[in-house]
Order: sequence, then structure tokens, then C-alpha cells
Amino acid sequence: MSAQEFAPGLVIQHFTPPLRLSDFKAIAFDMDSTLISIECIDEIADAVGKKAEVAAITEAAMRGEITDFKDSLRRRVALLKGVPAESLQEVYDQRLKINPGAPELINAAKAAGLQTLLVSGGFTFFADRVRERLGMHEAHSNTLEIEGGLLTGRVLGDIVDGEAKKQHLLRLCERIGCDPKASIAVGDGANDLLMMGVAGLSVAYHAKPKVREQAMVAINEGGLDRVLALLALLA
Repeated sequence: MSAQEFAPGLVIQHFTPPLRLSDFKAIAFDMDSTLISIECIDEIADAVGKKAEVAAITEAAMRGEITDFKDSLRRRVALLKGVPAESLQEVYDQRLKINPGAPELINAAKAAGLQTLLVSGGFTFFADRVRERLGMHEAHSNTLEIEGGLLTGRVLGDIVDGEAKKQHLLRLCERIGCDPKASIAVGDGANDLLMMGVAGLSVAYHAKPKVREQAMVAINEGGLDRVLALLALLA
């Protein structure tokens, strides 16, 4: 089945058999620009007047023009050296907004018995708070190094990139005893494509062109709760 717009801004790219939310066992989400309205690293960079420089690298990485996500993240984080740690709280309080429909989709998924997973190439400071705010089961992301109340420009430990996102989803499916095809993956950037590729239903949310083209479903208008409308159409 070729791409078909079932409703304004809701495009089904590939044929999907009848599905219900309860047919799935897990749902994984990217965070920045998917569950939330911003790219946190870009907003942190604004504190030192480097938002444009960092945002340009972010955009290229999300479009897939920079293929080494780890390198792109290190380059961006290096530009944050010297940012006061309290700037993270300011970004969370003043700029971070949960995207429309996210609470409704997550609550419906949990009610249907799905495990909810947040996997982000962003930072634990935000991911842990978003996980708690939305009542999700688990979150995995990157930790910014802080010394003397300032960001050092480095990331601690292994970087969560596209491969790591996929592995976190696969490990979750293994733990709960389900086939990865019984999972849903939702994202917007190129580093979401690997996890979307192993899921039974992949959803591009207000995504970059490369991601829209490869996802099974593209939501180009409206909120994340349109996934529920989609499943109602396919039931």
C-alpha cells in the first residue's frame, strides 16, 4: 500500500494489519522534539550565546546529515563548557513544554498494559524529570559532567545514540518476554531510526524528512494522541 493520508496530517506509509493498542506490550519514545517541545541542548547553549551554533549541529544530526551522533553530541556539549548548572533548571522551568497528546497517549498505553520507555540522546537532568512527570516506567539518556557548579563540556559514561536506543528497546522486550514486533517506537530524528526499525509500529512525529519517509506512520499535524486515533482507524 502506498502512502495515504487518512486524515489531515496523518499519513500511513506502509500497509498495516488491524491493530489495537492492547496488541502491543511496549512503547518507546524519543524525548527532545517528540515528548517535549524543545531540543534541550540548544536551549542550554542559549545561556552562553551559542544557541545558533549548537542548533545548527543538532539540526544536521537529526536530519541524518551528520552520521556519527556521538561525535556530534560531544561537539555540542563541548560548547556548553562553563554554563552554570542552574541553567538546566531554568531551561526545565521556563522553556520545556510537554508536547500535546503525550500524557493521553502514555496513560492509554499504561492502561492497556504496555511498558513505557523514554530513550534520549539528551540529558538525564531532563529525561528523569519528564519520565516522572509523565509517569513512565523507565528512562535512559546522557549525563552531563558538572564540576564546581559549572558544566565541564563533557558527557559521563557511554553516549546514548541510535544503536543504544535500539538496544534499550530490545532489552525491554526481552525482559518482559515479548517479540520486538509487539512494540511501538515514536521519534522525530535520524538517531531514532534504528529503534523504529525493530518495532512493530514506527511513528514519525513532526519529524525530519528522512524519518517521515522510513516510518510506517507519520504524524505531521496535531498531537501524540493521534496515535490512538490511528489505531482506532486500523482496528
